[in-house]
Amino acid sequence: MANKNKILVPSARKELDKLKVRVMKEQGYEVKNNNPDDVKYEIADELSIPLNNGYNGKLTSEQAGKIGGPIGGSMVKEMVRMAQEQMLKK
Repeated sequence: MANKNKILVPSARKELDKLKVRVMKEQGYEVKNNNPDDVKYEIADELSIPLNNGYNGKLTSEQAGKIGGPIGGSMVKEMVRMAQEQMLKK
């Protein structure tokens, strides 16, 4: 399944994927370096949300948020932490 998320700088996709792998591993999830988006299936299974490979149009917004929230939220928290660390160094 192709990643359809649009990011501001497309060339940053590789580094964002690395960040996702690192952050989600720190959260205790098994994340594959070659396919970090698969962590969403582990989270969905943990929450008993029926996420399938392919079409998931029957999921509610709430269910989708419960799956994506921990991933994106953890990544944003880490990016903020990294930015604060860099600002302290200057």
